[in-house]
Amino acid sequence: MTSKDFTPYYAVIFTSVQSDYDQGYAQTAQQMVDLAARQPGYLGFETVSEGKQGISVSYWKDLDSIKSWKKVADHLTAQKSGREKWYKSYTTRIARVEREYSFEKLES
Repeated sequence: MTSKDFTPYYAVIFTSVQSDYDQGYAQTAQQMVDLAARQPGYLGFETVSEGKQGISVSYWKDLDSIKSWKKVADHLTAQKSGREKWYKSYTTRIARVEREYSFEKLES
């Protein structure tokens, strides 16, 4: 995600521990990424997992965009399924990003 033109912006940091039940999880997760990308104020998404632990970060223009995303009906349904089936635990953190910088090694 490159968002230098958007600073400051917000990051929703979702850390989780999955349960042993994962039927339908990957499909629902991808649907949520696709749905989020169509929401006003959405800036990007990054995720990584190792074993049953994962961290996903979505980026948003402002707090109102995050609040609106949280109310999307399909997202609410996915959250309910996550609590009932897919997660042993999770934590959501919302942070304001004041600045960003990056490095990319150029191939020679």
